[in-house]
Amino acid sequence: MATRQNSTNGKQKSPRIQVVLPEDLCEQLSKLAEQESRTVSNMAKVLIQEGVKRYELTESSVPQDSETRRTQNFINALEKQKTQRLKGIPKRLRFKKN
Repeated sequence: MATRQNSTNGKQKSPRIQVVLPEDLCEQLSKLAEQESRTVSNMAKVLIQEGVKRYELTESSVPQDSETRRTQNFINALEKQKTQRLKGIPKRLRFKKN
């Protein structure tokens, strides 16, 4: 069971887990984290989330319809994109009328 700690202001922190990794896997994780400008801990969280999603999709006995699959593929593609800072404010905005 994951342990839950309290912060100094009394709110509960997110559950924590501890894992032991082989040296080579730890190095791979560190390299991936550096490439994505993440902490090693955050990179591990992202990879675990992706693994759990894939596992649930493969283990799911209910077949997904094509619309749900396309939506999930779109979400996954967006999550894989690198974040970029905006370069200045937009020069003009267009509002669509309904």
